Amino acid sequence: MEKIHIYHTNDVHSHLESWPRTRSYLQERRAFHEQHDEACFVLDIGDFIDRSNIFTEATLGKSSVTLLNEAKYDAVTIGNNEGITLAKEALNQLYDQADFDIIVNNLKESNGEMPAWAQPYHVYTLASGVKLAVVAATAPFPDYYNNLGWRIDDPFTCLHESIAEARKKADIIVCMSHLGLTADERLAEQEGDVTLIFGSHTHHVLEQGKYINQSLLTGGGKYGRYIGHSIIHFDDGVQHVETELIETASLPPERGEHREVAAQQRYGEELLDVEVFETTRFYNKEWYHYSKLSHFFAEALLDFSDADCAFFNAGIFLTDMNKGAVTALDIHRMLPHPINACVVELTEAQLREMLAIIDDAHDWPRRELRGLGFRGNVVGKMLTYHITQKDGNLVVDGKPLVPGDTVKVVTLDMFTFGWFFPELKVLPKTYLLPQFLRDILTIYGYKYFA
Repeated sequence: MEKIHIYHTNDVHSHLESWPRTRSYLQERRAFHEQHDEACFVLDIGDFIDRSNIFTEATLGKSSVTLLNEAKYDAVTIGNNEGITLAKEALNQLYDQADFDIIVNNLKESNGEMPAWAQPYHVYTLASGVKLAVVAATAPFPDYYNNLGWRIDDPFTCLHESIAEARKKADIIVCMSHLGLTADERLAEQEGDVTLIFGSHTHHVLEQGKYINQSLLTGGGKYGRYIGHSIIHFDDGVQHVETELIETASLPPERGEHREVAAQQRYGEELLDVEVFETTRFYNKEWYHYSKLSHFFAEALLDFSDADCAFFNAGIFLTDMNKGAVTALDIHRMLPHPINACVVELTEAQLREMLAIIDDAHDWPRRELRGLGFRGNVVGKMLTYHITQKDGNLVVDGKPLVPGDTVKVVTLDMFTFGWFFPELKVLPKTYLLPQFLRDILTIYGYKYFA
C-alpha cells in the first residue's frame, strides 16, 4: 500500500503574516514523511503573489520565489496575479531562480509554443516506482493575456490533452486548477482519470473536500489561512483519497516571525523609496467628494488613454499626495490596487444609461468592497470628468452629444467585470496594459512637474 501525502497552498495573495509558521510546518512534515518512507509533495495553486504587497511589488514577485524555495515546494501553477499583473518580460523572469516545477498547460507564446519556464504536465516517479502526474491550467483572461503578448487557450481542451498524455505514463493523475470551483466541478464531470483537483481562484473553502464522480475537489480559501493536506492511498489503483485543511492560526508561532514579516516590509520600502517627481502643492483625497487628488488623477488618466471622458470611484485613493518629493513608495501606498485602466466606446444612449446607474446607486459610496483588484476600504463617490449635462443634453469634453454619437470613455477595469455595469462586461474594450493606476499617475506626474 502506497501512501502519498500532498500539501498545498492557494491564493496567498502575498499575505505573509503566517508564512513563517507555514514554511516551518511544511518543512517539518516533509522531514517526517521522509523518515517514514512516505511520499510527500508540496504544491501552490496560484496567486501566491499580489502586487498590493510592498515586498512583492518591490521585487516584481521574485521575493515570493525565494520563499517558495525555502519551503521546498515541488511544483506551482500560475494564477491571474502572476499571469496578468506582470508585464511579459517580468513574468518570463519571475521563475529564473525557482527550485520547483512550474506547470500550466493553457498559457502559450503567441506562436503557440510553451513558455521556456513552464511545462504542460509533469510525471513524478516515487521510490516505489508508482508514477504521479500533475497537470495544471489557469483562468483564461484573453483580453489581458493577448494584450500582454501571450496566448491563453481553453483550459478544458488543454487539460483533456494533458490528461490523455499523462494517462499513458502515470498511475495517478492530479490537477492544479486555478479555474474556480464551478470549473473544477465541470472538469470532474468531464474527465474520468483525475483523482484530486486542487482548487483555487474563487477562494472557496472545502474542509473535507467534495466528491464529484471519482474526483475529490479541494479548496483552501485565501490569504494563507489554510494549508491543504491530501492523502492518496494507492495499491494497484487508488483505494481511498482524503483531504483536510490545517488552519495556520492554530500552528505554533515561529520565533521571530513578526520580525521577519517586518523585515520584509522594510526591505520593500527601501527599494521603493525612490523619488519619481516633486509636487508644488498638497493634493488632498476625499472618499465622498471630488478632490484635488481626483482632479489630478483624472487628467493623468485622460492624458494616458487619449479618451474623451472618464469615470472612476473616489475610494481608490488611500492617502493624500503631499507637497514636495513623491516616491514610488508614496504612490504605492496611495494606489496599491492591481488595477488597470480600460477604454470602452459608448454611444450617447449607453453613456446616458451608465450615468443613470451612477445616479441611482445611492448605497455605492459607503459600500465595502473586497476583490476585483480593489485593495481599499469603500467604493466612495463615483466621479465623472469631462461629462456634463446641459438642458437635458450630454456634453462630453465640451461637445454636445446627439443620439448616435459615440465617445471613448476611460475607466477602471474592475467596472468592466459585470458587477457594477453589466453592459460594460459585454462591450468591446481595450485594457491599457501593463501599467497599473499608480504607474499612470507616476508617468503623468513626472511629465507635469518636469
